[in-house]
Amino acid sequence: MGKLLPSLRLFAFFLLLGTVSCVESVENQVQIYDNNFSKLDLANFENGRLLIWRNDTIAGWYNNEEVAVTLYDLPKHNYLKLSVELLIHDSWDGNVDDGISGPDYWFMGIDSVDVVRTTFSNSPCVSTYCLYQSFPNDFFRQNYPKAGAIETNMPGLCLFGRTENYTSRYRVERLIEHTETDSIRFHMRDELKQTNSSWPKCDESWSIAKVSILAIQTNS
Repeated sequence: MGKLLPSLRLFAFFLLLGTVSCVESVENQVQIYDNNFSKLDLANFENGRLLIWRNDTIAGWYNNEEVAVTLYDLPKHNYLKLSVELLIHDSWDGNVDDGISGPDYWFMGIDSVDVVRTTFSNSPCVSTYCLYQSFPNDFFRQNYPKAGAIETNMPGLCLFGRTENYTSRYRVERLIEHTETDSIRFHMRDELKQTNSSWPKCDESWSIAKVSILAIQTNS
């Protein structure tokens, strides 16, 4: 069973790794999954479907759905590093809680444990109008739309397919304590609200550009 490390422990862990004076150091690390979908590989992928978007192959697009990767026979480890490059398309409304258009949640986790529970917003942000999001923190935090994004100048996928700045790209990463070697199920899912839309999926959706999982064994 995975357990999210506190942020301070995460920072200290990486700060200490590789230093001669550290108490805990990496003995072995293995990339157990790495997929940017360029090889059209959906092995072990649940609800996987591929899409060509802006000349790239991505997994998507999703709305109120769950996708997952299941892996077996893991090497010995005591940490997993989970990493997803996530594309947030069109009119995500972040933290707004009006029962009509939000909150717009996204989750990531291992087996039955969510290690990310956050919201995203593609809203414009001016003095008179701004729909805040929780990322890069977990819900509930008031951060500006697109906070933590690594790219923001892409058009939407559907509703705003001809309008720049309506797809935001994020790298979502977590380091978790984990020791089970039989199997893992790495899941990603959303809970989106758009009750005022005749085509909710066109209104807001998400896709995956890359998924990677690193198994780490330390000397602890």
